[in-house]
Amino acid sequence: MRIYLRLLGAHLRALLEYEADFWILAVATVLMQVVNVVFLAALFAKIPSLNGWTFWAVVLMFGAVALAEGVGSLFFEGMWRIAWQINMGELDYFLVRPYPVVLQSSSAEIGINGLSNIVVGGIMIGTALAHSEVTWTPWRAVAGLLLLVSAIVIKLAINLATNAASFWLSSPSPYFAFAVHTIGDLARFPLSIYPAALKAVLGIVLPFAFVSFFPAAYLLDEGTNRWIGLLTPVVAVYCAVIALAVFKRGLRRYESAGN
Repeated sequence: MRIYLRLLGAHLRALLEYEADFWILAVATVLMQVVNVVFLAALFAKIPSLNGWTFWAVVLMFGAVALAEGVGSLFFEGMWRIAWQINMGELDYFLVRPYPVVLQSSSAEIGINGLSNIVVGGIMIGTALAHSEVTWTPWRAVAGLLLLVSAIVIKLAINLATNAASFWLSSPSPYFAFAVHTIGDLARFPLSIYPAALKAVLGIVLPFAFVSFFPAAYLLDEGTNRWIGLLTPVVAVYCAVIALAVFKRGLRRYESAGN
C-alpha cells in the first residue's frame, strides 16, 4: 500500500506541473455532473416518476456511478493504459520488479478528474439520501457502506477485465473497454425501464446494475426484488476473482514489444 500510494503521488506531482490543465479538467468534470443533474431535473419536471422511481432515487444512482468512476480514475487510471503498455512493451519493466504486475499497471497513471467525480458523486448520494424516506438503523448504515464499497469493487473489476482483453487484441487503444464502459452508463437509470435482454446484460453478464440500481433499491426499500441488493458483496468478490484471472491469463500471452 505504501509503494502504491508513492507511485500515485509521483504521478500527481507530475500532473500538477500543468496547473491550468489541471483546473480545466477538474472544473469540466464537475460541469459534466451538473449537466447530468440539470437533465434529470428537466426530465422529472415533465414526468412525476420514472417507472415508479422518483427524482432523488435516480440522483442516488447517478451519484453511485459517479463515485465509482471517480475512485477508478483517481486511484486506478493505469488500467486504461494496459493496451498501450502491452503494445509498447512497458510490461517488461513490471515483470522484473518484486511488486504485483496488476498493481504496477493500475498505478501507472492518475486521473485527476476522478477527484471531482468523487466529491460530486458523494454530494449527490448524500443529498439524495437526505431527501429520501430512509429509516436508518446501525445495520442499514453498515450495509449501506458495505454496498458502496462493493459497488466500487465491481466497477473496478469490470474495468480491469475489459482492459485486460487487450492481451488478445492488437490495438494500442482500449476500444473494447471503452465500449463496455459506455454500456455501463445505462446503469445510471433504473434497471426496470429496460427490456428483458438488456436487464440480463446489466444484471448478469456485465453486472453494472449492482453498482447503482440494486444497492439503491435495497437502501430505499423500493421494488419487489430489493433484497437482491444484499448480493452486491458476493457479486463484487466474483467480479474481482474473474478480473484477476483474466489479467493473469492474459499476462501469460504477453510477448514483449511489437506485434
